[in-house]
Amino acid sequence: MGEDVTGAEPAEVRRFWRRLGVPGLVDVHTHFMPERVLRKVWDYFDGLGPLTGGIEWPIAYREEEARRVALLREFGVRAFTAMLYPHKPGMARWLNGWAADFARRTPDCLHTSTLFPEEGVESYVREAVEAGARVFKAHVQVGAYDPADAVLDPAWGLLADAGIPVVIHCGSGPAPGRHTGPGPVGRVLARHPRLRLVVAHLGMPEYEDFLGLAERYDEVRLDTTMAFTDFSERLAPFPRRALPRLAGLGDRVLLGSDFPNIPYRYAHQLDALRDLGLGDDWLRAVCHDNAARLFALPAGA
Repeated sequence: MGEDVTGAEPAEVRRFWRRLGVPGLVDVHTHFMPERVLRKVWDYFDGLGPLTGGIEWPIAYREEEARRVALLREFGVRAFTAMLYPHKPGMARWLNGWAADFARRTPDCLHTSTLFPEEGVESYVREAVEAGARVFKAHVQVGAYDPADAVLDPAWGLLADAGIPVVIHCGSGPAPGRHTGPGPVGRVLARHPRLRLVVAHLGMPEYEDFLGLAERYDEVRLDTTMAFTDFSERLAPFPRRALPRLAGLGDRVLLGSDFPNIPYRYAHQLDALRDLGLGDDWLRAVCHDNAARLFALPAGA
């Protein structure tokens, strides 16, 4: 585990949410995937792969799966996700099978699935929905695909009809791709305006463009993953002029962390949100209430 992570951190995180008067945190952007896949992801970060922007990115929570789950529970995270994603055809159905098993043995993990523009995508998305998937992950940057590709249209329509949120990495950070940015996702939403897209990382670095999509489409949400942290502010600072717009969307902003693949302590994300000065009501909504409502979580203790 990274040197900045201490045994005192769970108590620190718990103090944060207890002060807000919520029963814990709901983190919509955490990564669990088959161990050999996750190790390859970590190797990619260690090797400063092109999609990291060539930035030093030490993994703070480089732990075995059981310990990572235990840490989230120690932090008081009531519900979290298993964000996983294919980088080529033929992976998604296999990843979905793994994620369904992970959700069965990890009841506080929201059953997560994924997709890729390929033959059969509508079929396996339907299978995942019928198996109880509660959230999907799409990674436009890693998958290097156009989310507006016609082959995905039936899958987007199916997910829109089912009301299942899709956490989508579609911003151009930390490195742009051929199909990142607001344009391709905007074309998807024009065809499927009821699709519950959750824009990861607040759309970093095209923050204001993605705020605009959320203002235009009532079912679009944004997650806070890595936004406002010292790490991200050095690379892609959030424009302070846009804070009133972020405050105005307070019922559609969700806590995300990118745990375990973050180069700083989990608590730093929470502190960064607090330090925006948008108030405790906004923090309560972002850190718990909005996602608890979206995923119909039972009332907490």
